[in-house]
Amino acid sequence: MRICVIGAGYVGLVAAACLAEMGHRVTGVDTDKGKVRLLRSGVSPIHEPGLDELLGRHLGERLDFTSALDEAVPGAEIVFLAVGTQEAPDGAAELSDLRRAAASIAPLLSPSAIVVNKSTAPVGTGEALRALIARNRPSATNDHLPMAVNPEFLRQGYGVEDFLRPSRIVIGTNDEHTAHALSELYRPLQRPIHLTDMRSAELIKYAANAFLAVKISFINSIADLCERVGAEVEMVADAVGADPRIGPGCMRAGLGFGGSCLPKDTAALVHQARQAGCDCPVVEAARSVNEGRPRALLRRVEALTGGVSGQRVGLLGLAFKGGTDDIRESRGMELARLLLDAGADLRAYDPAAMPRAREAMPGLKCCESAYHAASGAQALIIAADWQEFAGLDLARLRAVMKRPLVIDGCNLFAVQDAARAGLEYHSIGRLAVFTSASARAHRPAPALLVLRLVLRSVLGSYYAE
Repeated sequence: MRICVIGAGYVGLVAAACLAEMGHRVTGVDTDKGKVRLLRSGVSPIHEPGLDELLGRHLGERLDFTSALDEAVPGAEIVFLAVGTQEAPDGAAELSDLRRAAASIAPLLSPSAIVVNKSTAPVGTGEALRALIARNRPSATNDHLPMAVNPEFLRQGYGVEDFLRPSRIVIGTNDEHTAHALSELYRPLQRPIHLTDMRSAELIKYAANAFLAVKISFINSIADLCERVGAEVEMVADAVGADPRIGPGCMRAGLGFGGSCLPKDTAALVHQARQAGCDCPVVEAARSVNEGRPRALLRRVEALTGGVSGQRVGLLGLAFKGGTDDIRESRGMELARLLLDAGADLRAYDPAAMPRAREAMPGLKCCESAYHAASGAQALIIAADWQEFAGLDLARLRAVMKRPLVIDGCNLFAVQDAARAGLEYHSIGRLAVFTSASARAHRPAPALLVLRLVLRSVLGSYYAE
């Protein structure tokens, strides 16, 4: 099929490359001419595993990019709208770019072209876009314009994998021909297809992201309780997540959720609920818990160090999570801001996000490696779950630090491994093992510590099997 994808951001670019991988002829359109030039040269503007390989395989054959709508829209059988929808000051979704894109393609559409909205947008947007396109396309009417909503469920860092091997595909339309055409488009993926109306499809996207956010904030609240009562959050999460009614996904304690989706989508859902005359207190509570995580960690660091003003502090992780260079709503970037505001001599490192971080925070001092960021530091904070961080040599880390104090916001290391390396190690919701002289007064009695570690080792192995 001939397919046009409007928008070469994260969703649009992944969709265009993956649709080409599925054998279709795809043209991606973006108003950013610099981005288009980069893409046409075979370079991806975002860090996403597998994406560069798809560009190299299909560019110039089944895949192309342009800034000219009149080169891409006429003749396309399906036109996907994959334009960003940002958060407005009141929490609502900002739809001006999406509306502008819909109006722009209207006069260029082929008579039988199907318009599919992949942009995350509030309930009722699909119908509004259909009417907008019809008004700007005199030859068409609302009754004859095929329209669908096809939300994406891509995890950054796994976008290519999630597009080609999705957990489910949602197609929202009231038109039988459109439902059949899109079902055929996705049929080779051999994944469950949920056919709904457009409004339900739009709400499915928000409901899914809101539920993930609730799970994340829930386990973080439980982690806080674990620290107070001496329980192990990973044991709690493993056992609770083993219940099929709950599931293990998003049950890892840490610094909370960030990125381009969950923060803005939960805000938009709360706004939609209020507009409809009802409340979403569970989602509001999840947002409240999440917003407090970075500042709570800063208070913890200050309590352990006696204050960070004038102190060298290392920070690992500026992307909102490992596997991406996206710094939007990043916990690491928020921690960097808080630490700098508190007067810390901050040194940061991230495997992919430093160029974007420097642009957003010009005064940020970035290092060439994790060990350089830790060198001479009184404390080291881990704020993103990069595999590179999980594989660090802990003994080397201790050797380069002025004080071997590590505050791990992602629970990347086994507590026993950190203790053996001589680190004063603090993580989220887990039993702390201290080795520095300044913390010995808080160390559990030796017999109790041994018992705890034995139980953790035995029970951890049991659950892993």
